[in-house]
Amino acid sequence: MKCPFCGEMDNKVIDSRVSKDGAVIRRRRECIDCTRRFTTYEHIEEIPIMIVKKDGRREVFNRDKVRSGMQKACQKLDISMNAIEDFIDDLERDLRETGEKEIPSRVVGEKIMAQLHTLSDIAYVRFASVYREFKDVNDFVAELKTLLSERR
Repeated sequence: MKCPFCGEMDNKVIDSRVSKDGAVIRRRRECIDCTRRFTTYEHIEEIPIMIVKKDGRREVFNRDKVRSGMQKACQKLDISMNAIEDFIDDLERDLRETGEKEIPSRVVGEKIMAQLHTLSDIAYVRFASVYREFKDVNDFVAELKTLLSERR
C-alpha cells in the first residue's frame, strides 16, 4: 500500500478491525519511511448487478436511485430512513443471491412495490403511479380499487 504522504510502498499494519456487518476490514497503517499513519479499507470486490430497462438499455444497479424513489413515495409519511435502508440492503442481497448478472427492472420495481405495500398504502400508490406510468385518473382509480379489494 502506497503511503499517501510520502509515496513510500513499505508500511506496516498496526491495527485491523472488521466492520459490524463483516463486509469491510479497516486497517491502520504506519509508513516505514515517514512514520505517519493512515487508514485503509478492504472490501470484497463485487460484480456489478446490471439492470435491464424496459427499452433494453442496461445500467448498473444504483442504490441511490432506489432510495430516491422510495423517499419520494414515503415523503411526509411516518416511515423511517432505517426502514428504507434496511429494505435496500435486503433488496441488493436478494438480487446478488439470484446469481444472475442481468436482472429486469420489472423484478426490482415489483419488489419495491411489494415492500411499500407493507409499509404504507399511500407510499405504494405514489410509487405505482410513477412505476406503472399511469396515463390518466382512470389508471389511478383502477389501482386504488385493486388495493381496496385486497383489504377486504
